[in-house]
Parts: sequence; structure tokens; C-alpha cells
Amino acid sequence: MNTKHSEDQHSLWWIILIGVLGGLIYLLSPILTPFILAAVIAYICNPLVSWLLIKRISRTLGTVLVMLLSLGAFIALILVMVPLFEKEIMRLVERAPDYLEIVKELWIPSLKTTLGIDLQLDVAMLRQALVEHWKSAGGVAAKMLPSLTSGGMAVLDFLMNLLLTPVVLFYLLRDWNSLISQVNEWIPPAWRKQLYPLVYETDRVLAEFLRGQIAVIILMSGFYVTGLWMVGLEFAVPIGLLAGILVFVPYLGAIVGLALATFAAVMQFQEWSGVITVWLVFGIGQLLESLLITPWLVGERIGLHPVMVIFALLAFGQLFGFIGILLALPISAVLLVWLRHLHKQYLDTMQS
Repeated sequence: MNTKHSEDQHSLWWIILIGVLGGLIYLLSPILTPFILAAVIAYICNPLVSWLLIKRISRTLGTVLVMLLSLGAFIALILVMVPLFEKEIMRLVERAPDYLEIVKELWIPSLKTTLGIDLQLDVAMLRQALVEHWKSAGGVAAKMLPSLTSGGMAVLDFLMNLLLTPVVLFYLLRDWNSLISQVNEWIPPAWRKQLYPLVYETDRVLAEFLRGQIAVIILMSGFYVTGLWMVGLEFAVPIGLLAGILVFVPYLGAIVGLALATFAAVMQFQEWSGVITVWLVFGIGQLLESLLITPWLVGERIGLHPVMVIFALLAFGQLFGFIGILLALPISAVLLVWLRHLHKQYLDTMQS
């Protein structure tokens, strides 16, 4: 009887603790972005810092080296991606008058014939407006920079997060082992036997998920760029990269990439055969990602039902914004591990 009472008391404490933590996370969600982002990056980079420690490089120096390496990789990516996208946008603007002519000569008559919709399009005026505005813009980056300095509180929040994230990341990476030890000391000895297997399983699932997602992004970006280039799409590189990078949000990469590629194909090929080949690339890509690449690299143990995936994305996005969307699937995978553990514990209790 005392054992049963003790188990019920432990379960009650678990429920109270989870409820309090959930309430605090919800109330503090507006300020949690840099801390959550820094914690995720620290979790990813900690193995490299630990490896440097084994090589007799101090934890502090290893943390600085890893942060500099990460910053260098990020800057290199920006320096490659921004000119590439700006070049492709310039090509799009230069081709825009031709696209307007196609819309006027091909699609507007088709709409009038099939749907009875009569649109009036002044191509000359639109062409002149595009040329004048692009010449005055001086490029995408030059046009964006002034707007970034006049965005009010949103820009201030962004800058604060940008400055705070590396500071939090440094301390988390440097003190990772000591922080884990402190958390371990806070756990009551009676809970450790049940909690340690759960923590190890959670760590395994998160590590597999993060490494797998990075590999999926790289492979799918390469596939979409190569596939769209092979079918002759002019804007294959930016569309393929965008579709591949957005793969980390389920269905978003395929939807955004397919929409942009379809528009580009309609304007470029003017025939359904070219559009169908683009659709074929995305169809094959979605099948490969869903049936082969994601199960192989991420693992079926993390997989959630598609309905739960959609619900998790919407729920976390509503609660925590864009960061919530990024963390929806790994957090859902962790919750799934915990629910499996609680279910197993419940079944063991019922059988005893």
C-alpha cells in the first residue's frame, strides 16, 4: 500500500512539474527565442567541443574555435547565396517584360475563352515601371538595407536576439558538462532509475533527428537543383536551393518550390510538356524524400502520423512563432518518447 502511495505521489509530482514548466514556457515565450536558438546550436556543437577537449584543447578555447568556425561557415554561405539570389532576381526582372507579353498574348485570351474573364493589361506601362524602379533600387541588398534600419521595435528585437544568442551560446557551450552535472544533482535519487533511460533515449532521438535533417537538406537541395537544371529551367539554382532548404518544415519545401517552379516553367516554356517535366522532378523528389531519404537518414522511430505533424506545426507556430515551427518536430519526437515511456510504465504498473 505504501509503495502504491509512493508511486502515485511521484506521478503527481511529475504532472505538477510538467504543468509548471509548460506554463513558464508559455508566459516567457516572447523572450525565449535567443535562449532556445542558442541551446539548439549548443546541443549540435557540443560533440565537437568535447572532441577538442579530448585533444587537450581547453573547453573555453574549444568553444571559441567552434563558434568562429560556425560563424565563418555562416558568413561563407551568406556571401555565396546573396549574390546568387540577387543575380537570379536581376535576370527575372530583365525577363519580366517578356513574361508580361506572354501573359497578354497567351494567358489573357485563354482566360477570356475558357472562363469569360476579360483582363486589361497595359504592358508598356508595367514594363516602364519595372525598369525605372529596378534602376532606382540599385540591387536587392541596397534596397533592403534602408528598410532594415527603420523597422521600429521589430528590428530592435531582432538586433537584441542577434547580439544575445552568441553570448548565451558561448556560456552554454563552455559550461555544458557542468550544467548537466548540476541538473543531475537536482534530480531526486528515487527518480534517477526511471529518468536516466528516458534522458538517454531522448538524447538519441534528438541527435538522430538533427543530423538526419541536415543530411536530408543537403541531398534534397542537390536533387532539386540538378533535376530542374536537367529539364532546362532557367531559375533552377535558386528555386532548387530554396525547396531543399525548406525541407526541414514538412511539405513546405515541396509546396513553395513547386509553386515557384511552375510559375517559372509556364513563363519560360509556354507549353504543358515543360511544366509537366518540372512537376515530375518535384514528384520524384517528394517520393524519394518521404519513402527513402527521410526514413533512412532520420529514422522511422521519430516518425509521427502526418495529421500529428500538421497539428504540431500549427500548434507550435501559434504558440512560439517561427521558432516554434522550427522546433515543432524535434519537440514532438521527444514528447512521443516520453509518452511511450509513461505508457510502458503504466502497463508495468497494471501487470504488477
